[in-house]
Amino acid sequence: MDLRIERMAHYVGILDGADDTWGVRIPDLAGCHGGGKNPEEAIADATSAVREWIEARLAKRLPLPVPNTIAELLRQGEFDSSAGESAVMIPVLIDSGRPVRANLSLDAGLLAAIDEEASRRGLTRSAFIASAAREKIEGHR
Repeated sequence: MDLRIERMAHYVGILDGADDTWGVRIPDLAGCHGGGKNPEEAIADATSAVREWIEARLAKRLPLPVPNTIAELLRQGEFDSSAGESAVMIPVLIDSGRPVRANLSLDAGLLAAIDEEASRRGLTRSAFIASAAREKIEGHR
């Protein structure tokens, strides 16, 4: 199934760690994992890793694994909550490569701030808004 066009998907990540070492592995995506010094950093890194994993797979025109549910992964013995592991949802939002025009209504002051920041970063208004939306959807802080 091509998730780029159909919908935004979520894969289950298994969060594990303590103190300053945390990791998230994605059982449905072989070899895909993220890490960080706290759970939030590990989840953000895993989100980026999932995106890269899927983009590489799509570039090779390979099918994407259908995401398992938390219940399915529990039944398969993929994680153990009694051992301190937790399930986290990792969003997947892959560009379709087909831009579409959209009309947005924004406060004039906000639009001016967007334009100023986009210019400072060397981005177009559209690229800046798309980047901000992606960060919000994927849960980056």
